[in-house]
Amino acid sequence: MPSLCFFKRPRLKNDGCLPYTCLMTTNAVPFSLLVVSLLFPSSGHTQSSTNSQQQIQAHSRKAQEALSQNRPDLAIPEFRAILAIAPNNVDARGNLGVLLFFQGAYFEALPELRAALKLQPGIWKIQALLGMAEKRTGNAEAARNDLEKAFPNLKEKKIRIDTGLELTEIYAKNGELDKAAATVSTLRALDPANVAIVYSAYRLYSDLADEARLSLIVVAPKSAQVHQMMAHELARQGQTKEAIENYKIALQIDPKLPGLHFELAELMSTSAVAGGPEEAEKEYKAALEVNPLDEKSECRLGDIATQRGALDEAQQHYARALQLQPDDTDANVGLAKVMMSLGQLDKAAALLKHATAVDPTIALAHFRLSTIYRQTGKPEDAKRELAEYQRYKDMKEKLKTMYRSMRLEPSKPEPDDAEANN
Repeated sequence: MPSLCFFKRPRLKNDGCLPYTCLMTTNAVPFSLLVVSLLFPSSGHTQSSTNSQQQIQAHSRKAQEALSQNRPDLAIPEFRAILAIAPNNVDARGNLGVLLFFQGAYFEALPELRAALKLQPGIWKIQALLGMAEKRTGNAEAARNDLEKAFPNLKEKKIRIDTGLELTEIYAKNGELDKAAATVSTLRALDPANVAIVYSAYRLYSDLADEARLSLIVVAPKSAQVHQMMAHELARQGQTKEAIENYKIALQIDPKLPGLHFELAELMSTSAVAGGPEEAEKEYKAALEVNPLDEKSECRLGDIATQRGALDEAQQHYARALQLQPDDTDANVGLAKVMMSLGQLDKAAALLKHATAVDPTIALAHFRLSTIYRQTGKPEDAKRELAEYQRYKDMKEKLKTMYRSMRLEPSKPEPDDAEANN
């Protein structure tokens, strides 16, 4: 049974019918709250006699009382009674159609919703509900038509999101993934943290990735890109050896393929393969030969130089990376570590603050800021940054656990505590 809350302060129109303003919640539909307000002049087709007006007003009051008690089952016959007197009363048609919809009586709701739209075109919330009812009764073509008309015209965030999700599902089932992706993109801009939208995006982008993988294999089965794609998927599944083999095959086919050297270097730098770090350094340098503007490779070479204590070399690489991309958080944090080693704490603090401004979740940046504040006699600031470090570290540990449970590898492991303390 849906729960409903209607008519906070009812206002009788000149024909005695309640204006249609509803707040509804239900588990029978994919949204938990719908707000529908039909604010338009009276249709003028009701019976004009005083007796008819009095009857309409009486039925309207009874409908209001029923809805205020969460009894849509009692309100429905009152709206039917109004329509028996005034068949072209738009508010009564709309109210009846929506109540039937929320009770799951979609077939019964359809003629009422259609009649309301015929009497008053452009009621976008009603058109959205009509599309949803048509979708639930198997009329996908009509549903798509009505949802497409309503979606761009809806102003209220909640119903627009729900309409978009319904439309996305129709597109996806028809294999129109590009249209589904465009709709999901609009929804994510409306509410980036909405779980239903994020999950819909995940499913859709997974389907798009599957389609792209299949298309790539069909179009160019022996290409470097196919082996690069296979390497990427194998690496995500933790099959490092097989991934490296595919990267190397791809390099044999096309040694200048953009991004290929960098991806192999990233994998080698974290693998347990003998000589991995040394080979990774060679691949980062090869990446820069292919693309001198590859700031990520510059940054990684800075990391490698820092690890072996070559601070001047590391500083050059980080500086070059930041010249190419000032907001590269890895380069900011890396150069800050070099500055700390050289005793230039003010410069290091500025770099770390910039990194946390770009991405507040960088635990290592907070840790190093805490260290600087402690060394410069700012215990409260040090305490705050240490708490931030712990908070984001714990968050990322949970993500690592989730990745492991899914048997997937994150694209780039976070620095561990041993590195944080360096």
